[in-house]
Amino acid sequence: MAFVSVPKDLTKVKNKVVLNLTKRQIICLVIAAAMGLPFYFLTKDYIGTSNAATGMVLLMLPAFLFAMYEKDGLPLEKILWNIIHVKLLNPSVRRYEVENFYEQEKSRVQKGKKGGRQSGKK
Repeated sequence: MAFVSVPKDLTKVKNKVVLNLTKRQIICLVIAAAMGLPFYFLTKDYIGTSNAATGMVLLMLPAFLFAMYEKDGLPLEKILWNIIHVKLLNPSVRRYEVENFYEQEKSRVQKGKKGGRQSGKK
């Protein structure tokens, strides 16, 4: 009898379209090819095949990352948006020194007593 494993959480299952790739991955790979291949064919005569191939890889790398990278179920653009949101747009204010309200009250009381004494001496 054949055994097929079925995941318990079906929300993590993604629909594969072609060649075991999702729709998102196919779109990102097409964008990468549209950027990298023309660069390679237009520059290989001027800067050499090796340099053109290196440039093509560097141009295609961001699209590959957006297509394939995923952490904790979040794609790369959501991870980047969360980092920008937390670090730049809404940075948290951390207080490293705590104000002791009791010491402030003591100093106010002591200043008030000293002020009264000084006014009595005049």
